[in-house]
Amino acid sequence: MNILAIQSSGNSTSLCVILKDDVLQYSINHGRKDRPNWLEMLAHIGLDSFFSMSDIDIFAYANDECSYTATRSVASFLKGISSALKKPLVVIDVDGVSDNSSDLIAKKALTKFIDSAMKADLFEPKDANPSYAIETKYKKINE
Repeated sequence: MNILAIQSSGNSTSLCVILKDDVLQYSINHGRKDRPNWLEMLAHIGLDSFFSMSDIDIFAYANDECSYTATRSVASFLKGISSALKKPLVVIDVDGVSDNSSDLIAKKALTKFIDSAMKADLFEPKDANPSYAIETKYKKINE
């Protein structure tokens, strides 16, 4: 099973691709308000050389409450790709743990998917929204 996972805590971003038994990971540090180019990062670990997006079976991201903006931007990026490819998108809650590298997120996503009896319909991209333990104070549109 091939998995792509992204984790971003605001100041750093890590992505991982598990291709069968190979684990490829790439991480960068960046400014808190900067968003890295995920396709460029993926190219560093072989996108369009060793694998294509259509080779990925499961997409996953870390639901990190320490950085709302980073989490929402990663979620939007992966929701678009997984929706277009009609592939599952697994959300992994990290509960504020600072050492959640993307390879750990990918492994947890695989376990979560297998534990569900590999029911892809339980991981519809449209339902894979970031969630927060405490209510945010952001203005909600149309409420």
